[in-house]
This record gives sequence, C-alpha cells and structure tokens, in this order.
Amino acid sequence: MNFDYNEMQSMIAQSIKDFAEKNIKPYIMEWDEAQIFPIDLFKKLGEMGFMGVLVPEEYGGSGLGYHEYITVVEEISKVDPSIGLSVAAHNSLCTNHILTFGNEDQKKKYLPKLATAEYIGAWGLTEHNTGSDAGGMNTTAVKDGDSWIINGAKNFITHAISGDIAVVIVRTGEKGDSKGMTAFVLEKGMAGFSSGKKENKLGMRASETAELVFDNCRVPDANRLGEVGQGFVQAMKILDGGRISIGALSLGIAKGAYEAALKYSKERHQFGQPISSFQGISFKLADMATEIEASELLLHKAAYLKQQHKPVTSAGAMAKMYASEACVKIANEAVQIHGGYGYTKDFPVEKFYRDSKLCTIGEGTTEIQKLVISRNLLKE
Repeated sequence: MNFDYNEMQSMIAQSIKDFAEKNIKPYIMEWDEAQIFPIDLFKKLGEMGFMGVLVPEEYGGSGLGYHEYITVVEEISKVDPSIGLSVAAHNSLCTNHILTFGNEDQKKKYLPKLATAEYIGAWGLTEHNTGSDAGGMNTTAVKDGDSWIINGAKNFITHAISGDIAVVIVRTGEKGDSKGMTAFVLEKGMAGFSSGKKENKLGMRASETAELVFDNCRVPDANRLGEVGQGFVQAMKILDGGRISIGALSLGIAKGAYEAALKYSKERHQFGQPISSFQGISFKLADMATEIEASELLLHKAAYLKQQHKPVTSAGAMAKMYASEACVKIANEAVQIHGGYGYTKDFPVEKFYRDSKLCTIGEGTTEIQKLVISRNLLKE
C-alpha cells in the first residue's frame, strides 16, 4: 500500500490551490451571503478538466480514476465546500449516470459537453414526500407512442435552475416496486420542463438547490437511459459512487477546518503563551487529526474497490458515514478553538461549520448508511 499522493494527485492538488487562490477565495463570502451560483467558475473548472474527471478521454474527459477524483473534490472543498459539492454532484451523479448506463449515442451526445462544463448537469431522485423512501415516488412517466409524458416534481436538486440537462428517475410501474422506475435525460427547453423554488439554505449556499417540475413534459424514448424498469437499480449503483464524493467533500471540510484551527491555536496567545500549548486545545487537535486520518483511509479503500470494479456498497457507506460525522465534529471543535472569533464571519471556520451538516444528510443520511451497512453485514 502506498499512502503518498501519486504524481497526478500532487499536480491536481497544486493546480487547485493556485486556481482557488485567484478564482475562489476572494469571493467565498459574497457567493455565500447572496447564494450566488458562479456558473463562470464552473466553466473555468471545466477547461481544467475537473468537471469530467472520470470521463474517458474519448468522450472529452480527463480519464482519471477515483483516487484522483477524491483529490479534486477534497482540495476544492478545503477552500469552499459549496463549490466542492457542485463539482461532486456534476461529476458523480448526472455525468456518471450517463457514462455508466447511457448507450453510445447518448454518451457521444452529452459527455463531451458535460466534461467541459459547456453543460451543467443535474440529477433528480428525491421528491417532496420521498427522501430516503425513493420507491414511493409520485413522479410518473407514461408511454405515448415514441415518447413518454412525465408529470410530477423533484426537490432538493443541485443545479435545478442552472443545469442544462438533468438525469431523472421516475415511476413507470407500480409504486414501491423496485423494478417500476426508469431513468431519462431531460434537456433545458423541453416543453413542460421547468425549475421551481430555490432553497434558502443554512450552508452550501453557493451550490444551487431547487425543484424540478414536470407538467406533461414530453420526452423522446431515445432519451431513456437503459431498460425500462431499471431506474432504481441504476440509481443505487450511482449512489455507491456518490457516497465516495460526499466522503471526499467531508474530508475537505474537515481538513480546511482543522488547518484553520491549528494555525489559529499557534497564533492566539493567552496567559503569555499560544493556546496550542494548553492540553485542552492540543488534545482537541489530536482528536481532529486522528479522525481525518481515519476518514482518508476509509475513503481511499472505497475508491480502490470502486476502481477495481469490486463491490463497494458497504465500504462507500462506511466512508461516507464516518467522514461526514467526523467533519461535523471537527468543524464544531474548530469553532470552539477559535472562541468568540469562530462565531464571526471574519474567520473561515464559521462557514465550514454551517457547510458540514449537509454531509450527514445528502446522498443518504447517516441513518441510511447504517441501514445499508447492517444489511450487507447480515447477508454475509
């Protein structure tokens, strides 16, 4: 086992640091407070190859693996987690769904534009009354000649307003039937396809979240991804990889908060010495550093399994669950180490603290991860 960054990971990390210093850091709080989704920034990230990390070069992507992908999401999230979240959602959900389950025509049509961020991608599974209970979805697609008529709505969808295309999973069979759902690619401008209310969120505010609305939206059968009835099975496989994304996002937040706390603890003096010299602070830092190490190891094990096309459901759920819970604890402790200053927007830990909570909710709550892990254990 080699725990060092490989040459590509080192290059990625350095290029993101340089890019973030100029293009992200100066605008973090402006985007956060006004909930601005900076589309132009994602176009630049697309030019650098970070919006199609896992897409093969033949489709215009970077053709990299999951270890490199973790590095991309982690390094961006150390600076601004909301930008990291959008990069993760674009890469691992919409783009990866088409890459994994699209036919050759669909891949050639959509992947080059997604990989360069000419298209911003969205992915729709969650509905207003069905969060973890995806099988109970109410959005339906009814066959009509060579097309499907879709009615319903999806909510909490990243890039619902600004996205150029969306992969959506809708019901084509009976409610509750895992073989009763099908995936489609919808394009902005289709009649009956629109976006709804933008959510006003606690954190991750520069990552756009809103509704997708379908009102007798006619979608050609050519836009169907895979077989009829395979949408739910596809979604669960996509979420296996998506959990690695959220784990990487969590790791970036944890590292960003920890590094800020470590720096502050050395600079802040009380009773004639830096507060890092007090055991109450140094023990917090020791716990934070250990949890970061554990998160990173779990995450790269899941990435290894995914890269080797081995079963990754349990490992991905474990990595996501541990890293997301750890990042909330670490962000909380980072605020505590900063004291009163940590509660102000003048220091970065306040934002890491707000952003961290989403990681224990998005792409499967902590409770759902425990359900996934325990079910897999009991199968053995």
